[in-house]
Amino acid sequence: MTHPDFYLTPEGIVDLQNELDDLVKNKRKEVANALREAKDNGDLSENSSWDDAKERQAFIEGRIIEIKNILKLAKPIKKGVADTVGVGSKVHVTLDDGKQVFHIVGSTEADPETGKISHESPIGKALLGKKVGDTTDVEVPAGTITYKITKVE
Repeated sequence: MTHPDFYLTPEGIVDLQNELDDLVKNKRKEVANALREAKDNGDLSENSSWDDAKERQAFIEGRIIEIKNILKLAKPIKKGVADTVGVGSKVHVTLDDGKQVFHIVGSTEADPETGKISHESPIGKALLGKKVGDTTDVEVPAGTITYKITKVE
């Protein structure tokens, strides 16, 4: 069985490690206290606080396993060729209605609202390998958008 590649920036690795530390050191204790309090309230069969705490516990434990797996399989993103778009690049583009900056990251770190797009996304795929001055067309639900690369960092 092959494992997926988890491409992470150095910042992404630190963020995941911090989240893992918080889950293990703080969130586990919080949910254990909530379970203890709910148990002290008597009958568990009709105790919604017990059910809520058990759900939170399952989520926390699942997330701990997920993060440990990601960190174990993570492939740190290294700086590539400065003028060519790769995973880890910050790409400045112009389009019909203005300018945008995209940070090409692995799918684990993708957060389009903050400009972090996956190298597997349609825009990410279209930008990979391009250089300053290149244009690329991306099919989106609303039609085709043309991006012109103005800077790669």
